[in-house]
Amino acid sequence: MPWSVLDIYSKVLPRTNCRECGFSTCMAFASMVVSEGVPLEKCPHVAPEKLKSIKEDLKNQQEAGKWTRRDPAKDALKWAMTRAASMKIEDLPMRIGGRLIEVDGEKALEIPYFLDTLLILPRRIVKKGGGSLNRWEQVFIYNHMAQGGMREPTGKWKGLVELPNTVSKIKTMEGNVERPIAERFRGHGEDLVKAALAMGGSPLEKDDSGAEVAVIFRPLPRIPVMLMFWDEEGGEGFGAQAKLLFDETIVEHLDIESILFMSERIRQLLCGEGT
Repeated sequence: MPWSVLDIYSKVLPRTNCRECGFSTCMAFASMVVSEGVPLEKCPHVAPEKLKSIKEDLKNQQEAGKWTRRDPAKDALKWAMTRAASMKIEDLPMRIGGRLIEVDGEKALEIPYFLDTLLILPRRIVKKGGGSLNRWEQVFIYNHMAQGGMREPTGKWKGLVELPNTVSKIKTMEGNVERPIAERFRGHGEDLVKAALAMGGSPLEKDDSGAEVAVIFRPLPRIPVMLMFWDEEGGEGFGAQAKLLFDETIVEHLDIESILFMSERIRQLLCGEGT
C-alpha cells in the first residue's frame, strides 16, 4: 500500500517528538521519510515487524517515483481537521467556551484567542478582525475541538513532566520553548512583562516560588497557561530559567502534541518571532 506523510505520522510513529531520529518533530521526520527517503528505522520506536513491511512499501514507492515533497504543517492540519470534522458548531460553546453567532447565514463560534477573537465556521477558522492563523495554530485549535474535554480549569497547575505520557517531550519543551524564553529575557524581566501584557497576559503577585515574573495567558477560554521566570543570579551561578505550567485539565482539551504547538506559539509571540 502507498504510505503518505500523514499515514506514517498517525499510524506508525509514536507522535512523542522525542527527537531521537534527529528531527524536531514526528511530523517533520515522517515528511522526510516519504519525500526524501530518510530511513524509517531512524525512529527507534517502530516495532521491527511493522518496520519490515513498511520499508518494502516505501521502497516500491520510491522506485515508482511516487516520493513527493510534502508540507508537514499542511499534513498536520489535514489530520486535525479530519479529527474535528464530526464536531457540530452548536455543541462547542458548552465544551470549549465562546458563543454562537451567525456569519453569512452560517452558524459560527465566536471565541477569544489571546487578544484576538476567532470565528470557527464549519470549514474554516478566521480572525474576526481580519488576518489569518498559521497552520500550527489551526492544528491545535482543531485538536481542541476534537479532543472532547468539557471541564473548566481547576486552578491546579502542573508542569509538562507531571502530565501523562510526556516523558519523551520534556526535551522538546525545554529546547524549543522554555530555554529560548529564558535566554531572550535574561537580565530583562521587565521586557518579559511588557511582552506578556502585549499578548493579553495577566501578571501574578510574587509567591513562594521565588519567580521574578509569573504571568497567566489564556490562549483559549478553557486553556490557561502560566509562565514563570527566574532571572540569572551571577553570584550564585544560576542561569535564567523559564517554566510553563498547565491546568490539570489540559489533557482533556488538547493532545500532547498540540500542547507543544501551543507552547511554541506562546514563545513566538513573546519573543517577537512571528505575528
